[in-house]
Amino acid sequence: QVQLVESGGGLVQTGGSLRLSCAASGRTISSYAMGWFRQAPGKEREFVGAISWDGGIIYYADSVQGRFTISRDNAKNAVYLQMNSLKPEDTAVYYCAAGLMVTTNDEYDYWGQGTQVTVSS
Repeated sequence: QVQLVESGGGLVQTGGSLRLSCAASGRTISSYAMGWFRQAPGKEREFVGAISWDGGIIYYADSVQGRFTISRDNAKNAVYLQMNSLKPEDTAVYYCAAGLMVTTNDEYDYWGQGTQVTVSS
């Protein structure tokens, strides 16, 4: 089992930045692909970004391409999401997830509880 805990969310103004962290425990994530997803009120959960176990493959949603950067530190058993140039439409609960294959769909095996990101206009 892998337990995932997100942190780093908060309230930020339009154009600001936040760095989300996802700390894993229970098992090393070094062999897992990691994904970030988000869910805004009244909307479906959507893909944000994903990174393969070695960082060699990275995917981003079109809506965040060029503004968000996903990275990982397997030695620290953690994955990160640097979010720059934030917009009000980025407001959502952000979730990290771990799975055996890097993918843009939500077929990940383990999920965190989420962290709230609110971007004020």
